[in-house]
Amino acid sequence: MISSGATPFSFMNDRLYLEIPESALEPQNQAFSSPGAAWQARLNQMSLEAILPWLQEERAAQVWPSVAVLPSFWEVANGTAIECEGMRLVLLPSTAIDLQELRVPQEWVDIPHWSADYYLAVQVNPDAGWIKIWGYTTHHSLKTKGTHHDSDRTYSLDEDDLIQDLNVLWIARQLCPEEPLRADVADIPALLLPQAENLLERLGNPEIVFPRLAVPFQLWAALLEHGGWRQRLYERRQGLLNSWSVPQWLQSGILSLAGQLGWKEQILPLAAQGMRNPAERLNGLSRQLVIAGNLYELQVFPRGNPADHIWRFELHSRDADRCIPSGFKLRLLTEDLQPFNHNEDTAIEAIDQLYVDVILEPGESLVWEVEPTPEGYDQEILNF
Repeated sequence: MISSGATPFSFMNDRLYLEIPESALEPQNQAFSSPGAAWQARLNQMSLEAILPWLQEERAAQVWPSVAVLPSFWEVANGTAIECEGMRLVLLPSTAIDLQELRVPQEWVDIPHWSADYYLAVQVNPDAGWIKIWGYTTHHSLKTKGTHHDSDRTYSLDEDDLIQDLNVLWIARQLCPEEPLRADVADIPALLLPQAENLLERLGNPEIVFPRLAVPFQLWAALLEHGGWRQRLYERRQGLLNSWSVPQWLQSGILSLAGQLGWKEQILPLAAQGMRNPAERLNGLSRQLVIAGNLYELQVFPRGNPADHIWRFELHSRDADRCIPSGFKLRLLTEDLQPFNHNEDTAIEAIDQLYVDVILEPGESLVWEVEPTPEGYDQEILNF
């Protein structure tokens, strides 16, 4: 059967076939450290552009954590995550013709922040222009029935243990909502900052073709679980250094990825900053956030004498008539996610804005957080 909607598809022997859009078949401009990583990214892009629109025709679905940061995942591991109606699905593309088993990188199973509810086996045929979802399984099944392979750090599950008909997934959630989807996963011990810097220096070398196999899994997993370190690893493997420097952005402009994530330069209202000379112009940075369905803005700007190195992080609603609700929090953490004195502002009642002022030495870095979590949030390391 062929659909009459925007995404052509068919079912054959309970397997779902989808056309790959022409745009996904063309070479992408995104840089990667090796031909293998670039090809892995292309397969994931094809799968995503075929499957996501099909899902969105009937369900609320979006990329996790966001489209802009996908290259930092594809550089190091095969797979693309989609959030769909309270569940996480991971697409695992392959061009293999012999469909005997599903192979899942250990990162998608054993890193708590990455783990998913369902894993979809996707066969990609770029020459014919289609993909096939030939089976799926749950995290629980992978951990209890699957085989772990130390040699390439994957979990595998035989074809006979996969569910072939994707429609069963939706029916099972309706009929058996209490069925366990995930098995327990041990927490990953946090890295100390010197450890992370050492790993980034070593694994950021693109001559290490398979960085995921170059160090013990616990160290590798801890590095990737921190979104800012994962992004920094990707950029180092492309030869980019200190691309998240706020002072540099204010002087020379915001670099590509930060712009894709929504950061932009902004002339901020001076009256609110306590400036003595109203003719002065204050440059800052801002990005739009979607929290609980409403628009907010996060601003970052220097305060007072530049020699004092005082920076303000400020959150307010984009709607002038809307306050920040009670319970919202704006929080700053060190690069290795440690709290410090006066690092958080909480809305005890509805309020116009939340802000945190911080004194930073040149070269120090921070990670910002907001509660409730904004849509598409991924940790970012801002360097000052």
